[in-house]
Amino acid sequence: MNIIIPMAGRGTRLRPHTLTVPKPLMPIAGKPIVQRLVEDIAKVSDTSIEKIGFIIGRDFGKDVEENLKKIAASVGGEGRIYYQDEKLGTAHAILCAQELLAGNVIVAFADTLFRADFKMDASKDGIIWVQQVDDPSAFGVIKVDNDQIITDFVEKPETFVSDLAIIGIYYFKDGEFLKKEMQYLIDNNIKDKGEFQLTNALENMKKKGAKFSPGQVSEWLDCGNKDATVYTNKRYLEFIKDSDLVAKTVQKKNSVIIPPVFIGENVILENSVIGPHVSIGENTIIKSSVIQNSIIQTNSEVNNANFKNSILGNFVSFEGKSDDLSLGDYNSVQ
Repeated sequence: MNIIIPMAGRGTRLRPHTLTVPKPLMPIAGKPIVQRLVEDIAKVSDTSIEKIGFIIGRDFGKDVEENLKKIAASVGGEGRIYYQDEKLGTAHAILCAQELLAGNVIVAFADTLFRADFKMDASKDGIIWVQQVDDPSAFGVIKVDNDQIITDFVEKPETFVSDLAIIGIYYFKDGEFLKKEMQYLIDNNIKDKGEFQLTNALENMKKKGAKFSPGQVSEWLDCGNKDATVYTNKRYLEFIKDSDLVAKTVQKKNSVIIPPVFIGENVILENSVIGPHVSIGENTIIKSSVIQNSIIQTNSEVNNANFKNSILGNFVSFEGKSDDLSLGDYNSVQ
């Protein structure tokens, strides 16, 4: 089975952090969002992963590309890099990796994470993962019949038709069929809300006999902005709290760790209280501070601080009190 992960967007709602790092490489409980996504997909799939196509912008850089290939290798797949030079919609993005649209394919957009307690049924024509939401107008949604077969795909409905939102993860038994229908949209300039939409291709596949089933997740986690990312980090730490999350190289002096907490290699803690729900990247130093429900990335220094619900980037220096802090890389605040 192949996996295609469109991730060319820069994540403007998560600035300033995405000014220097693509959003899918932001850390969640010590691992990049896209790595968490790939690992979660591998857990629900009984089929071995052959190739993983990452669709990115050309400005991401070679280091990012090599990191993505390593993520693919970690689940037994071959990582391949594809570029989306124009942002023309979801169908256009997926077609950038069209050589992987063959046989069984999973498409997963890299700004969402999920928890699921099932194994994917690869015998189905297609599975569209969904979650019930309060405001469906911001999402693509589905309607289902009494046999739990999808009857309609509606992109961002202005009036209520369903509250089952498509979370951005799809399985297709026949990747060639999907490729054909997405290419048809582009060849005939068929757009919805100004873009080539995957949901239009799915509607055409359905009309030609494909039967799509909803896949229900137990939890859907968004990483769209700072608050959502902090919350996702919190939930992920809860999911993996029975794992060994504190590196052996952590130096702790007169400090308290309240789990669940992730702490990376060579972190120094002095006279501090850390947790719950804090992730700290490698080579970071924290002294005389109280930190809760936050993400601190690598090579940072925090002194005489008290904060929560916050994200600090790489190479940040901070001193002070805050209930809502968002500092990008190389910032210094005292």
